[in-house]
Amino acid sequence: MMAVDRAMRSLAIAMLLFGGACLPARARAAAAEIDLTRAVIVVPDGLSGPEEKAVRVLVEEVEARSGIRWDVMLRWPTGEVPVVAVGPLRLLRAEAGPLRDQVPPRPAAGDARDGYTIRTIADAARRTPPTVLVAGNDSRGVLFGVGRLLRSLRIDRGKVALPERIERTEAPKYPLRGHQLGYRPKTNSYDGWDLPQWDRYIRELALFGTNAVELIPPRSDDDDDSPHFPRPPLEMMVGMSRIAAEYGLDVWIWYPAMDRDYSDPKTVAHALEEWGAIFRALPRIDAVFVPGGDPGHTRPKYLMALLERQAANLRRYHPEAKMWVSPQSFSEEWLREFVAIVKTEPSWLAGVVFGPQVRISLPELRAAIPARYPIRDYPDITHSLRCQYPVPDWDVAYALTEGREVINPRPRDESAIFHAFADRTVGFITYSEGCNDDVNKFVWSALGWDPSADLLEALRDYARCLIGLPEDQADGFARGLFALEQNWRGPLIANSSVETTLEQFRELERRASPRALANWRFQQALYRAHYDAFVRSRLIHETDLQERALDRLRAARATGSLAAMDRAQSILELARTEPVATDLRARVFELGEALFQSIRMQLSVPRYRAIAVGRGANLDTIDQILNDREWLEGRFAAIRRLGSEAERLKAIDAIVDWTNPGPGGFYDDLGNPMRRPHLVAGPPYADDPASLRGPMTAFDQDPGWRRSWCRHAGTLFGKPLRLHYDGLDREASYRVRVVYTGDMFQVRVRLEADGSAEVHPYLLKPRDMTPVEFDIPRAATADGSLDLTWTAEPGRAGNGRGCQVAEVWLMRK
Repeated sequence: MMAVDRAMRSLAIAMLLFGGACLPARARAAAAEIDLTRAVIVVPDGLSGPEEKAVRVLVEEVEARSGIRWDVMLRWPTGEVPVVAVGPLRLLRAEAGPLRDQVPPRPAAGDARDGYTIRTIADAARRTPPTVLVAGNDSRGVLFGVGRLLRSLRIDRGKVALPERIERTEAPKYPLRGHQLGYRPKTNSYDGWDLPQWDRYIRELALFGTNAVELIPPRSDDDDDSPHFPRPPLEMMVGMSRIAAEYGLDVWIWYPAMDRDYSDPKTVAHALEEWGAIFRALPRIDAVFVPGGDPGHTRPKYLMALLERQAANLRRYHPEAKMWVSPQSFSEEWLREFVAIVKTEPSWLAGVVFGPQVRISLPELRAAIPARYPIRDYPDITHSLRCQYPVPDWDVAYALTEGREVINPRPRDESAIFHAFADRTVGFITYSEGCNDDVNKFVWSALGWDPSADLLEALRDYARCLIGLPEDQADGFARGLFALEQNWRGPLIANSSVETTLEQFRELERRASPRALANWRFQQALYRAHYDAFVRSRLIHETDLQERALDRLRAARATGSLAAMDRAQSILELARTEPVATDLRARVFELGEALFQSIRMQLSVPRYRAIAVGRGANLDTIDQILNDREWLEGRFAAIRRLGSEAERLKAIDAIVDWTNPGPGGFYDDLGNPMRRPHLVAGPPYADDPASLRGPMTAFDQDPGWRRSWCRHAGTLFGKPLRLHYDGLDREASYRVRVVYTGDMFQVRVRLEADGSAEVHPYLLKPRDMTPVEFDIPRAATADGSLDLTWTAEPGRAGNGRGCQVAEVWLMRK
């Protein structure tokens, strides 16, 4: 009887592997729904641990969504029972018995790692029950095939079905597709997750094609402890490594070299002992990535000598593990030294990582280092400003309120970033600081598998599989994620689609099931939609109040300076005393509480003990002033202290005429894309998303600053910032007024006219934001045109920022 069962099973598997070649044409053309509600899973003998895990994942995910638990069998069932056959191709092929020679030796895509074949057969003529094959090229291919099947299934309570026959043979384009998952206090949510949540998250990433995770050791640029930690960092790191190993995923460690002086043998000995303890404790390590900086700041010759010894240290415990390094934060001199060392082709070095604060582009890095070393991308997908890939031309109202680690679905931007550099890499492990960037992780995973992936369809899968939305709602949710990105395009005050996006999500909320409403991903989208709309309502209101206040100041000669300021201040105070959109604000706080309960997002320092306001705690900045009220109130206080009415009126004129360059003059608000006509733009975003070759819009703030000072145009790593003017008076003399701003006041900046005439030498930017004025050489404007060029001190290490200019007036004398 056992022989009969095995023969039936071999024949059925062979039919699956043959696919359409074994079936009539009418069966190949069938596209009707395939009901798998009563299916059983058939697996071959001899599955590995990760392969058995993939089968358990399939059973558990179907049961969680449908309430139906599929049985797992080692024998082919009798009767009209649908079958899902799962396993590695090597074992499934062996079960084909006498038909083994007719089974293709490998899938059509070859024997690429992580690939799989999924094939369905439903032959009514032969009364063959519906059957589905999931055959992995290797162990991970089984898991990814299961993930593809789960994304293809339509699962409701009490029913499981494929909407149509499926025939897919796939393998990923890029061999490395991973994400950094750092259990440390600096993150905005990860530090509150225990091992079951990590297991869940790693599983979800894997089902969408992720094949690597990157962990962070207990000692990094962070606090030693978090009030949210459910267990000590090393214990959690060991547990996360074990979880990844169970799924068959690669485990990387992001390991910064934090000690002060690695030229000291005692420091090196201590580091070898400290790192060795981590290497010994983890059950799986495939690679270690050491950033050259951010954090860490070690000269390349000492860093590379350390890593040679650490690579040997690593191989003591994980013989196949590799050592990678990045040239992040290096000065120009240190980068040259690093490249020279890499060109000696050290055998212990496995590859080089391109990440934030690398002063040259990825193509330039690829050209600089030997071809034997692959490049891994380390893109920052988590931050929205002061980062590697800031939101292009973001509105200052968003920058001031939503901040650097806001919930940030950016499918279009992330696709542009991916496609700009991917073809020069072996793949990526993204830089993440929490679940605020969750959508971006799945976008990168989809593109890493298939660079031509339809991102709308990928996000429909995301909504169906990870939130549990039905087909029509999943489409609406996916489109809503694109709409949230569109909320950030252009001037917020003119972007009425923000309200449309909110209404779309409110409609989804009204129709959603209780389970979806409790899902943290659904809550994140609701939070952003409500927050965006609240900020826009306030911006419209406060912009109007400021214009009304300035009207009162313009009438100061008629009403008197003191009365004009009193009336203007009373109007500005209405933002406090008569707030708008209070219902939206209340809903944002409700959703913030829901997110803390569901996924431990720490959206406030006092409420949820976030580590800092800048670490995603934007409930604490939701009421940030959006107009110039603080600056105006400071000016009013200073003007009231002046001794005469004439002085006060002159000072009020300076306020109302702030942007007026006078007859024949020009004004640029360089942080405002709508008011910088003379700024020389860089390449298109798709060609230079990091703004390494042209200016970017960037932000900083300080109490009392004008909003025009909170945004600026800036360049990186000594690249020039240029303004170009035409139509100047050839007979006139000109003077330039500049407001320098930003977050790097220790960096000196130089200004030249027409590329050769120095307007001012390298100087430190005034910290009090005082406008500074300089004469323009007559010769520079004699032809009726002018180029102004700012450069920061060349060759500096660090983040490359410093050339940061907020406002420029070119005034005819």
